Amino acid sequence: MRLPKRLLLAAGVAALAGRRAFVPRYDLQGKHVLLTGGSRGLGLALGRELAGRGARLTLVARTERDLRLAAEDLRGRGAEVQIIAADVTDPGAGQHILDAAQSFGDVDVLLHCAGLIQSGPLANMTEQDFRDVMEIHAFAPLRLVRTLLPQLSRRQGRVLLVTSIGGKVAVPHLVPYSMSKFAAVGLGQGLRSELAAHGVTVTTVCPGLMRTGSPRQATVKGQYEQEYALFATIDNLPVISLDAATAAQRITDALVRGDAEVMVGGPALMARYVQAFAPQLTADVMALTNRFLPGPGESDQPRLGAEVETPITRNNPLKRTAEEDLNE
Repeated sequence: MRLPKRLLLAAGVAALAGRRAFVPRYDLQGKHVLLTGGSRGLGLALGRELAGRGARLTLVARTERDLRLAAEDLRGRGAEVQIIAADVTDPGAGQHILDAAQSFGDVDVLLHCAGLIQSGPLANMTEQDFRDVMEIHAFAPLRLVRTLLPQLSRRQGRVLLVTSIGGKVAVPHLVPYSMSKFAAVGLGQGLRSELAAHGVTVTTVCPGLMRTGSPRQATVKGQYEQEYALFATIDNLPVISLDAATAAQRITDALVRGDAEVMVGGPALMARYVQAFAPQLTADVMALTNRFLPGPGESDQPRLGAEVETPITRNNPLKRTAEEDLNE
């Protein structure tokens, strides 16, 4: 008797789901994790979480001073850490990083957390802004994966890309950021399917707002003080944002499980489903929201959030905790 096609399809889906349920969790003990953007913020929180699970860490960031501070913090927690000062947007950085990381042996896990946030009206964003953020969020991890693939394949390793809910729902005043994060999500999905043949598991995580101290390191445009004040306040609201340690734990859990894609935080999950099931409503809400945001400024020059703080934003109790200030 021939089974109906729908029944065969359902049986196949059930078989895949069952196989996924019995995939062994990835043991991080002794694994060599190359972590970009690991000198502060979410990257440092991830370093702490990974070290707590027994991983050996190679931290990569642009500023050696920040890396040394992060390494000191992690070694104080018993972690085995080495640092590499490099700009991951440099096309030649991949081989330099690979060579410098060899004192810990082959890389088992590539975790790309390096990022850039630019907040401001589209009218003040230049084409270079879009190119800069695409380099760090999309092209940098692509080049690193290609460089490290022989090692990752030998080790049956893993790749984790930290993207954003901004890669699922485009947000006004974060257009370059959202474009690059959409690209990063697509990259993660494509790598997942292609690298499976090499024995490499790829996970894409899309966090929502997190209390990591990032607004001070973000660049702002337009009406600088108003733009920063709004961004810094929303980014640190306790109801809709996660603290860095909790976000790092959930991201690492996704890596260990080998998930394909994970929303981190309830608001991020809700935004994803609202966008999927009601795209017109989501677009209308975003358009309405944009009307209440600060307007364009006269200059297109970016400024760091830390440079445009006022006494009010500097002393905002919602903005950050002393723990989240570390290595800013």
